[in-house]
Amino acid sequence: MSFLIVCEEDIKRGLTTDKYFVWTERILREKGVNPVVVAEVTTSRWGIFAGLDDVLKLMDGIPVNLYAMPEGTLFFPHEPVITIVGRYLDFAKFETPLLGFICHASGVATNAFRAKLAAGDKKVFSFGTRRQHPSLSAMLERAAYIGGVDGVSNFAAEKYLDIDSIGTMPHSLIISFGSQIDAWNAFDEVVDEGVPRTMLVDTYFDEKTEAIMAVENARRVNGVRIDTPDSRRGNIRKIIEEIKWELYIRGREDVRIVLSGGLDIDDVYNLNDIVDAFGVGTFISAAKPVDFALDIVEKEGKPVAKRGKKGGMKQVFRDKKTLMDEVRLFGDKVDGKEPVIDKYIDGGIVIKKSDMKGARKLVLSQIDVIRKSDRIEDFIFNF
Repeated sequence: MSFLIVCEEDIKRGLTTDKYFVWTERILREKGVNPVVVAEVTTSRWGIFAGLDDVLKLMDGIPVNLYAMPEGTLFFPHEPVITIVGRYLDFAKFETPLLGFICHASGVATNAFRAKLAAGDKKVFSFGTRRQHPSLSAMLERAAYIGGVDGVSNFAAEKYLDIDSIGTMPHSLIISFGSQIDAWNAFDEVVDEGVPRTMLVDTYFDEKTEAIMAVENARRVNGVRIDTPDSRRGNIRKIIEEIKWELYIRGREDVRIVLSGGLDIDDVYNLNDIVDAFGVGTFISAAKPVDFALDIVEKEGKPVAKRGKKGGMKQVFRDKKTLMDEVRLFGDKVDGKEPVIDKYIDGGIVIKKSDMKGARKLVLSQIDVIRKSDRIEDFIFNF
C-alpha cells in the first residue's frame, strides 16, 4: 500500500488543477480562443515570498516567460510576486498548483520571519513539522529556513535540503529510563560530541526542581529546555526567572534557557529578554497560507483587468535601505530605486534558479533594516 500522496508526475501533468480549468480549457479550445496574456500573482497582505523553486520546476518546459521576485523578498499588498507572459492555454491548468506552492510556503516563511523579528537577538528553531503531513516536511523546513530560523528539527532536511537538523530529547527518552539523571547522562554518553547538552527539565517534577537536578547531577549541561504546554504553564516568566536564579547561585549562568511547547508570537516577543532560544512549532508550520491570486492584466498587448485589479504588466521598484516600494509599468525607471522582479523562465527554459541560502540571506538583511526602523512591531503583529 502506498501513502495517499499525489505523485510529481501528476502535478506536472496538471492533474491537481481545479475542475473549472478543465472546463475552461475545453471551451477555449473548441471555440479557437487562445490569447497571449500577461497574468500577475498578487495578494492584499504583506509577507515573505517563498515557493518559487517548486514553481520553476512546475513551469519548466511550458512555452511561457516567467518573471518573479527572488525568494526571500519581502512583498507588500498588491505587488506582483510572479508574472507569466504567454498563451493562456499553455499555462491555464497550472494556476492551482502554482498558487498552492507559493501560498503555503510563503505563509510558513512569513511566520518564521515574524518569529525571528520577535526574538530579537535570540535564536529561533523550527519544531513544527509534526503538525503537518510528513510528505511536506522538506518544503516546510525549507520555507522556515528561508524565513530566518536558526535551525530546523526534521531529519529529512539533511537529505533534501543539505542542511543540518537539530534536536534535544523527548519526554519518552526520560520515561524509558525511568530516571531523569540516567537519561541525561545517557544522552551525554551516546550523542555526537558537537551536539549541545540541552536537558529537558519538566517530565516528572516542576521545571525549577529538574533544572537544579540537571546541573547538580548530569555530567555536562549546556542548556535546559522547558517544554511545558500552555495548559500547565502558569506564569512562565516567573518560572524562568526562578530557574535562572537557581542557576546563578550555583555558578551556572552559562546554562542556556530553551523554551518550547505551543509558543505563539506573543510568547517569543515578551520573553526574549530571559530566554536564549525558542523552539517554535505550530505557529510556523501551520501558518495561515498567503491568499495569492492569479489574474490576467493584459491581453494581446492591451491592458485588461477585472474590477479591483490594475491593468498592465508591472514592475516593483525598491529602496533597499528603507524597503519602500513603488509599483510602475514594466520597463519604467525610478530614480533611487532598483527593480525587484527578474526573469526566471524564457520561452519555457529556466534561465535563473532560486537559491535557498541566498533567499535566507536576503531575509536576514531585510530583518536588519526593519530592526533599525520604527516599524518592527507592525511586522511582528500586523499580519
